[in-house]
Amino acid sequence: MRLALSWLTVLPVRVGSDEVDARAARRAIACAPLVGLLLGAAVVALLLLPLPGLVAGFLVVGFLALATRGMHLDGLADTADGLGCYGPPERALAVMKDGGAGPFAVVALIVVLGAQAAAFPAVTWPAVLLALTAGRAAFVLCCLRGVPAARPEGLGALVAGTQPLRVALTWWIALAVAGFFVHPWHGPLAVAVAAALVLLLIRHTRKRFGGITGDVLGAACETATVTVLAITAL
Repeated sequence: MRLALSWLTVLPVRVGSDEVDARAARRAIACAPLVGLLLGAAVVALLLLPLPGLVAGFLVVGFLALATRGMHLDGLADTADGLGCYGPPERALAVMKDGGAGPFAVVALIVVLGAQAAAFPAVTWPAVLLALTAGRAAFVLCCLRGVPAARPEGLGALVAGTQPLRVALTWWIALAVAGFFVHPWHGPLAVAVAAALVLLLIRHTRKRFGGITGDVLGAACETATVTVLAITAL
């Protein structure tokens, strides 16, 4: 859990370099949804402030970017540019590693951040917790056994293929049950659609890049989060 907090938040949690091995990485990814629950609690507190809807929504979006070092948004942007470029997997991976924001990245960020800013003030606090927890549960799906890393180095190589199917099923079934208490129909539907979109993203990135990268994890997180927010806001 300390490693998960160190990776996924700006909290000053110290982890010794000798502790970051494959076993620790596997456990950190399995704990990632709990980090989402923690972030969700902080967002709920922010939404209690007496601010106009969109102002509160953009405040939350900014807070989450700061609280996560913008890593997931960076992953979304890089993945969008990688999927949008022409050429072989090597070309796509080079575009993602370049760090610049191309047109696909800009559009993806505008759509996702705008949708989140509009949705956060429109949903109930349980839906906020559900959305942010589902976003981090997307990491577990990305790291299922059998899903390779696109590069031999980086975060993707460290965590790819580390999660047993039972761990993913446990988290996503728990989210579906929790979704029922958010809304009897929209809650479970939101969880199911989020999981399906993440799995489609994984399938496409395997075909396009040859596997997952740390950027793909960020894109999956933002995809699941905005999906749950959008459907529960209906």
